[in-house]
Amino acid sequence: MSSQASTLLAGPNLPPRWPAPLTRFFSADNRYLPPICITLILLAGNLGVGLLESFSRTALAITTSIVFEMTLGLLMYRRVPNLASAYISGISVGILIRSPLFWPYALCSAIAITSKYVIRWHGRHLWNPSNFSISAMLLLVPGVVATLSVQWGNTIWPMLIVWVLGALIVYRVKRFHITATYVVSFIALSFVRTAFTGHSFLAEVAPITGPMYQLFIFFMITDPKTTVKPRWAQCLVVFLIAVVEMILRLAENIHAPYYALAIVGPIANAIEIAINARRKPAVVNQLAPAA
Repeated sequence: MSSQASTLLAGPNLPPRWPAPLTRFFSADNRYLPPICITLILLAGNLGVGLLESFSRTALAITTSIVFEMTLGLLMYRRVPNLASAYISGISVGILIRSPLFWPYALCSAIAITSKYVIRWHGRHLWNPSNFSISAMLLLVPGVVATLSVQWGNTIWPMLIVWVLGALIVYRVKRFHITATYVVSFIALSFVRTAFTGHSFLAEVAPITGPMYQLFIFFMITDPKTTVKPRWAQCLVVFLIAVVEMILRLAENIHAPYYALAIVGPIANAIEIAINARRKPAVVNQLAPAA
């Protein structure tokens, strides 16, 4: 880069920085960056290890999510909301569930989007939409629905793509500490599980290298809409998710991560919402005499 270009980008007394369009694209305010990244993950994973059951089922899940988002947005708020979140929910359903039938993909997406509008408290979500819908389907129709369990095998490049793009997203939304805490907790608790199962440490820690866990740690547990606000509380909650998952895994529950998040996440959100609701009247009462 020439000295003139460097001056234009950074100014005479400031360090060089990215051009404004790139800065905006990679900013936390760009709601289209996560959909772009997860689409790239889908393409890389499917080309590399056959990540999808089929493109048609995933397309059905995405279409259902978008249609329900638009319909419910118009019915309840008289406007069409930003569809990036619906796209992510639909593509997550399309990647994470397995079924020989088409209707589970549509129903799972419909449950995910509907939960955003119906299951709310003080204007906030309690459950991550895709986590709630996948957990509900696994409980209600376990005979026709399973979850992603494909391993990477000897192919390393799809996993590297997931790590790079996932890390980029969680870093930009300032949630990387959540992913890191979960990974460290899972590895540490793998040692604990060996004492109960008699398996080797490598056998216990291996699941976190699979594609399902990559999507879980980068996109599901880091959802800004369904995580508590304080940084220390986010780390505590994700550690508790790892603990509950360990307990469910010891009970030989093959869907342990989904159920752990579905149990711990809404409880943590409900506690935070209740605390904030109690604090607001106290703040109003303190300001009233001054007003």
